[in-house]
Amino acid sequence: MAFVTIDPATGRRLRSYPEHSPAQVGRALQRSEAAFRSWRERSWAERAAALRAVAALLQEQSATLAAVATQEMGKPRAQAEAEIAKCALGCEFYARHAQGFLKEEHPVGAPAGSSVVFEPLGPVLAVMPWNFPFWQVFRAAAPILMAGNTLLLKHAANVSGCALAIADVFAEAGVPAGVFQTLLVATERVTALVADPRVRAVTLTGSTGAGRAVAAAAGAVLKKGVYELGGSDAYLVLADADVAKAAEICAQSRLLNSGQSCVCAKRFIVVPSVLRAFEAALVERMGARRVGPPEDPTSDVGPLARADLRDRLQAQVEASVRRGARVRLGGQPLPGPGCYYPPTVLTGVKPGMPAYDEELFGPVAAVIAARDEDHAVAIANGSPYGLGAGVFSRRRAHARAVARRLEAGAVFINDFVRSEPALPFGGVKDSGYGRELGSYGIREFVSPKTIVVA
Repeated sequence: MAFVTIDPATGRRLRSYPEHSPAQVGRALQRSEAAFRSWRERSWAERAAALRAVAALLQEQSATLAAVATQEMGKPRAQAEAEIAKCALGCEFYARHAQGFLKEEHPVGAPAGSSVVFEPLGPVLAVMPWNFPFWQVFRAAAPILMAGNTLLLKHAANVSGCALAIADVFAEAGVPAGVFQTLLVATERVTALVADPRVRAVTLTGSTGAGRAVAAAAGAVLKKGVYELGGSDAYLVLADADVAKAAEICAQSRLLNSGQSCVCAKRFIVVPSVLRAFEAALVERMGARRVGPPEDPTSDVGPLARADLRDRLQAQVEASVRRGARVRLGGQPLPGPGCYYPPTVLTGVKPGMPAYDEELFGPVAAVIAARDEDHAVAIANGSPYGLGAGVFSRRRAHARAVARRLEAGAVFINDFVRSEPALPFGGVKDSGYGRELGSYGIREFVSPKTIVVA
């Protein structure tokens, strides 16, 4: 079997990559296990130096690496280069702070002579999606490797070039062989990888369905996992919001990565007094974004990553309209080659519509009318997802109080949700469990050991 990458901007075939055989995968697992035994013994300074060398190469090769992402999944070039820069920042962050995050502890109230140390787990399998083909790998790899583990990457097939480019960066930076490896394997082979005794933990970013399947496989063999899954982020626009600012930020968030992000704003829940003004402002701001080739620096929105993703999005829009939603902007795939879908605004969105009940993975905004603030919170929390959320209000203290009521892993006030290296990132409910980033992210992949000296 081979993995074929397609340029979603043109439909042109890019390259075919042969799948790794069972023998090749077996050798990679052996290398990962052997590398772990020596990598875990490296000093903090040595591991930090390796991560800093990776960061330097990412910065040096930013344009080349960004071009691969642009070709394989259609990410606008400026956003792709920003993604590479964020990867370098993540490496630098953990190179600087990992030792402090995992320093030996003396718990309050513990017996004299007792302490807790943190030990790496071993080889970790990372199952990653295509939408942020570099950042989602590095936000897992940087803490996992700094903690002394090794990593095996199983990436999405449509970004196989990105997956191999990442492995090349680690090799060129001088990271020891076996510490980071890319496996080109089909999704059907992930369960066997999880079950292999040489794999000690799993991290997955992807759909809720994928998370359930991999978590079940990991649970069957008692292996720890971190799962960042789907999201249908709700942004609440309250009566005292700055409507113009809210609409601009909401449009920016909804269209990030051409709408293909778990933490893109997707549901805009608005109280009656500002509903009409917000709808008009959102249509204006969404309509001002330019759809075009991802290589063009003036393009704000590129193509969706695959034709099947565009078809699913259109089916969700059509089903919502049949059930009473109103199209205020967009609503139809753009003609011509490529997987382009325009910025779209649906209003009058209600329960029973895909735009209300499901995650829309593309540039479609669903505006939902709430009776009042309490109803807005109830609508937000009524989703099975709980990754991110937003609140718009001029009263910051009140907005913080509303944020505390929302069932989400992160809530941003008067801004859009995004991951930051220093802050924990992850969700609740069907958006998964466990955390990436910050001190929380690195502690997911170590084992606390109690030591008592009598």
